[in-house]
Formats: sequence, structure tokens, C-alpha cells
Amino acid sequence: MSSTKVAPTSSDLAHKVALYRSQYALRQFEKRAYDLFLEGLVKGTSHLSIGQEAIAAGVAAAMRSDDWTFATYRGHAHTLARGVPMTPVFAELMGRTNGLMAGKGGSMHLTSVEHGVMGSYAVIGAHLPIACGAAWSAQYRGTEQVAVAFFGDGSTNIGAFHEALNFAAVWKLPVIFFCENNLWMEYTRTSEVTAVANPAADRASAYGLESIIVDGNDADAVFEVTSAAFARARAGEGPSMIEAKTYRHGGHSRADPGKYRPDEELAEWMTKDPIPLYRTRLLEAGVSEDELVLIENEVDAEVDLATDEAKAGGVPGEDLLLKDVWADGGASWRN
Repeated sequence: MSSTKVAPTSSDLAHKVALYRSQYALRQFEKRAYDLFLEGLVKGTSHLSIGQEAIAAGVAAAMRSDDWTFATYRGHAHTLARGVPMTPVFAELMGRTNGLMAGKGGSMHLTSVEHGVMGSYAVIGAHLPIACGAAWSAQYRGTEQVAVAFFGDGSTNIGAFHEALNFAAVWKLPVIFFCENNLWMEYTRTSEVTAVANPAADRASAYGLESIIVDGNDADAVFEVTSAAFARARAGEGPSMIEAKTYRHGGHSRADPGKYRPDEELAEWMTKDPIPLYRTRLLEAGVSEDELVLIENEVDAEVDLATDEAKAGGVPGEDLLLKDVWADGGASWRN
């Protein structure tokens, strides 16, 4: 049986080039964020997702502008992938008034309702029921909006994970649960404390859902499987749970060198780095080296400009302490 290889169309290539740009931008942003931390400019803790860019880019490319993203404290990439500019995110990391939340939220609480980014949540699994609430509102209003909740493999052992899945399945909510399985919890290998091999996918059947596993380092695969889940949700067919196999290049947080991970494991996964793999795929599809270099240079310049703009921001004053804490903007009504 023979098959004919179909050449990609210009629209296909444009889509893939945009996916590459997104992944490259997410990588360069977080590399710069780490540099800023070393300079003492990023306050508080921060959690990078270097190595997992294909997930944020692939899912965002499948979303409508009015869909919702719910992220964990590791939310830089998911926030940027929805179209939030780099400058206010850098500024938020540095605690500046030109930050996304005027410097009050920091790395772990990025939010931009305008872009459908409904918050980054520091409590493990806390956002999964909240994503169900957003999906329930879309179902009630008949808007065909879909909520996507990203979470790590460790969250699958949290009660909120099971509660949210059960609720979503019973009500057939338009929500996608997306597990970024990078094999390790904070400092513990997930397989050592989890009863099943695939912490999310192997539990799907308990809620009447299909077991879906995708290569989380392949942006095309992520886009395709997520697009199908979006179509299912918009058609009123209920939730999906997707487990993406991926690997974070660094440790859990900025203070963790990740030395507990075997060297050979890290070396193997570094050969699966999503960005050089996708770059090679584009070259093989006919995109020129010059075009890719131009994209990379443009992104690098964007990162430099955003860094300078963020650094120029002011430091929050006492007048912002009670802003956005109470509905009326202050605490005077309580006294």
C-alpha cells in the first residue's frame, strides 16, 4: 500500500511559523526572567517552565479569544501565549507599577482578564473547581466558551482534582483539564507516590472520560489534540482530560538546582527539547533559515525592549496597599 506525501499549504506553514515564534518567545522571556533574578531584580519566588513551551503555545493556538486560561503558579508561558505583552509581565515579576497588577501580584499571580487569563493559582489544584465554575457559566449562557485548566502531575493526587473532574463530568461542562506531566513533583518522582503510571490519563475512565496522552514537546500534536477537545466542548459533549508528557529543564523553583534528577534522564530529555526539534521541522517543510533567524532576532529585540521598559517602572507606594482588596477599593467602610 503506497501513500502520497502532501506538501503543506502556505496557511499551514504560516500557522506553524507562528507556533515557532510563540515557543521561541516563551523560551527567551523565561531565560531573561532568570537573568533578572540573578541581578536581584525579580522579587520573591518564581517558577519557570523552560522545556515545556510547546504546551502553552499549542493550546493557546487552538483557543478562541474569549476562552479562559487557568494556570498554576508556573504561569508565565500560559499568560504570554494568550497575547499578554512582555513588558507588563516582566514589570510584574520585578514588582513595578507598570506591571500587570501594578506590582502587587508578582510571578505567582499573573492575571489578565482582557486576554482570558483568569489567574495563576499558588494553591495546588485550587483553580480546577474555579475553572468548572467558569465553564458552567458559559454553559448556562450558551456562549460556547471553554475553560482550560493547566496543572502539574502532582495535582492529580489532590482532592480538588477529583472533585472538579466529577463535577465537570456530571454536568458535561465545557472545560479541558490539561496535565503537564514532567515526571517530578516538587522534589519527588511522581511515580513513587502515585498508584498509576499515567497520573491523569489512567484516571480518566473513572469519570467516563477518554484516556488522552500527547507528546507535550510537540506543539503540532498538542494543537491537534486540544483542537479536538475544544470542538467536543463547544458541541456540548462535555469535558476532556489531556495528559502531556514533557520535561522541565530546571528545578522546581528558582532556588532549586534540581540535582536530585538523574543526569542521564536530564540528558535524554534535553535531546527532546521542543524548540530545536520544531525549528528543524520547519526547515524540512521549506521555511528558510533566513526567515527563522529574522523571527529570532525580532523576538530577541522584543525581549530587550520589554526588559528596559519594565525596569523603568516605579515602585508601588502605600496608596496601592488596599487597591483591589475590597469591592469599593478601600477598607474605610469596615471601620
